[in-house]
Amino acid sequence: MPIKIEEDLPAFSQLENENIFIMTKGRAQTQDIRPLKIAIVNLMPTKEVTETQLLRLLSNTPLQIDISLVHMKDHISKNTAQNHLDKFYVTSDEIYDQKFDGMIVTGAPVEQIPFEEVDYWNELCRIMDYAKKNVFCTLYICWGAMAGLYHHYGINKNIVDKKFSGIFYSTPLDKRDPLLRGFDDVFPVPTSRYTYIKSSDVKNNAELTLLADSPVTGLTIAKSKDNRSIFMTGHLEYDPDTLKNEYIRDFQKGLNPALPENYFTKDNPDEPVVSRWRSTAHLFYSNWLNYYVYQNTPYRLDDIKN
Repeated sequence: MPIKIEEDLPAFSQLENENIFIMTKGRAQTQDIRPLKIAIVNLMPTKEVTETQLLRLLSNTPLQIDISLVHMKDHISKNTAQNHLDKFYVTSDEIYDQKFDGMIVTGAPVEQIPFEEVDYWNELCRIMDYAKKNVFCTLYICWGAMAGLYHHYGINKNIVDKKFSGIFYSTPLDKRDPLLRGFDDVFPVPTSRYTYIKSSDVKNNAELTLLADSPVTGLTIAKSKDNRSIFMTGHLEYDPDTLKNEYIRDFQKGLNPALPENYFTKDNPDEPVVSRWRSTAHLFYSNWLNYYVYQNTPYRLDDIKN
């Protein structure tokens, strides 16, 4: 599925060099296939990096995807230039009169802060409420997943003393579910957070289904019983060197970070990093797009209802 994006978006040239299927808007207008409309609510500080990571994973399917990048209007970004946001992003106010086949709400490095104290919490809650009625399926990632579970179902996060950092293995609990189709008996998930969700809290909620968890990091994947919301607490979209860069950043800040687990070859930061999760990441996003969005979303977006 080609991604339809602006040709001068910084991610365009990098993805093109990686042989990712990208389509300019000019070429897309000559085709009769209705694109899937996907909104990405990007809460990550380094937005350009996250754009590239997610667009790479959304590209490997046979239909067009029309991407809308969304940023918080009530939050000042310290790591992304304002001209980039002005050119390639819309604010939440600009999506409320639209409907989308799918939406992704990313993680954010605010997991140790109470939800209500995050400066854009009220705006995010409005987006999540909007999505329930106007988006066919929403994928929440990491802190975004915890925010969604808290706002919609009252399930709170739990804080740990030592940060979960590294590659942790999870177990699929129902491989018959379309989201886990093709998954191995265990699968690797890049993880970087100080919080977790108890799998038991999801099991005890009649509106949710637990799909995968980890004995170390807790809930990995859950979904709403109506299949309209997916919650993934890991970062399958991470590049091979993302955890390394985070480790170096924290080391240089004097935070004395622990080495990411199951990550560096021979636990040596000077050794090359070997990606173990790329195929899992592509499978997860392909399954989400195909089975939870494309195969079920109404052809007329106006038919999407709560």
